[in-house]
Amino acid sequence: MATVNRENIGLLNDKITVTLSKDDYFGSFEQSLKKYAKTANIPGFRKGMVPSSLVKKMYGQSVFTDEVLRTVEKSLTDYLTNEKLEIFAQPLPLNNDARALDMNNPTHYDFSFEIGLKPEFTIDLNSLKATRYKVSITEEMINEEVSRLQTRHGKLTEPEIADNEENVLNVKFIECDKDGNDIEGGITKDNSLLIKYFAPDFRKNLLGKKKDDSIVLQLNKAFEDKELDVIITDLGLNKANSDNADKFFKLIITKVGLVNKAELNNEFFLAVYPNKEINTEAEFRSAIKEEIENYYAAQSRNQIHDQIYHHLLDNTKIEFPQNFLKRWLQTGGEKSKTAEEAENEYPNFEDQLKWTLISTKLTTDNNIEVNPDDIRDFAKQQLFQYMGGQLGNLSDNQQWVDDYANRMMQDKKFVEESYHRISTEKMFSNLELKVSAIEEEISAEDFASKLHHHHH
Repeated sequence: MATVNRENIGLLNDKITVTLSKDDYFGSFEQSLKKYAKTANIPGFRKGMVPSSLVKKMYGQSVFTDEVLRTVEKSLTDYLTNEKLEIFAQPLPLNNDARALDMNNPTHYDFSFEIGLKPEFTIDLNSLKATRYKVSITEEMINEEVSRLQTRHGKLTEPEIADNEENVLNVKFIECDKDGNDIEGGITKDNSLLIKYFAPDFRKNLLGKKKDDSIVLQLNKAFEDKELDVIITDLGLNKANSDNADKFFKLIITKVGLVNKAELNNEFFLAVYPNKEINTEAEFRSAIKEEIENYYAAQSRNQIHDQIYHHLLDNTKIEFPQNFLKRWLQTGGEKSKTAEEAENEYPNFEDQLKWTLISTKLTTDNNIEVNPDDIRDFAKQQLFQYMGGQLGNLSDNQQWVDDYANRMMQDKKFVEESYHRISTEKMFSNLELKVSAIEEEISAEDFASKLHHHHH
């Protein structure tokens, strides 16, 4: 039986040595050779009648190496299981050279491995504090949404001339020089833009234009910052390269359009809210206000979750076997990395690892479970969102919705991703109940500035 020794070589970093004697592997090696001889196909010999000496000469060293390494792997795995060691990733071999294995000189062999041990740590939930932002819903916000919905449900007409900032222009961007000469091999891209998306000082150049008219523009003169970023990206250019904003394009108008906004009447109310009985503009505005409130309430919850995430990440002390993890970064992935690359990647890697440990512990400690019905319901919710949120009240579609959910349950990737998202949401919902949250009124603009990219 193999001998396994373990010694500490650093913080949460141990060395495990597996020592094999000849008796640990040689009997298995001989058995494997006999099996090989029975199945080997070698020209000139009947199957199963190949002399063992020839099999050993041709395949013996390969079989010998495989058998020794298999025995080492089993001994190491058994040890880790029996000792109940919680480790990061996989053991990393230390200077083990399989070329030293010699079937003609079977002897004892030492194989060493390095392991990184998962740390023990505590999470202090008593210090969790957060601000619950309540966004003030203004009449202006409701007016903007009413206008947006009127445009969305309006009718597109094709006037001959663009005469106001609400006109939609179908255009073709053609890269050119400042004089309007096409650049050979330059960018050509179709787009559709409202005149009001252009910079205020530039819009006058478009008013009065009609189909097939053209104009030469410089991107940073024709668009302001927000729209400029969108246009540059849409043209396939790199936003980080400031020179791209100086490029010239010929803009050819291929179509002039205008959306006649929908009237505020029962037909419009029914189109926007088919499952609500709305008969007046006041009721319509009230429904819109409720929808905006629900949106910001959900965003506020996400923001609390973000505050919890950062608090736990910043205030939970966890030690890591850094040397092991940096070495694992170099050799343990699909592509090898240099020591310098591993060093540069390590801070972000450790943060991700830290959050994984914290979230796993919180999920376990709070008995967070995700069952198949949770995943099935999640699939249905996604479908409702894709279809505009209206399927939930259409009973005729219920069988179709159930069939869709059942199909998604057969998608392994969907199930795994959904499991993670649902588990994370349940964990944060549980923590939210334990947070001492102070409510604060805030404007939509100020709230937007507080939103962070969610790392969890």
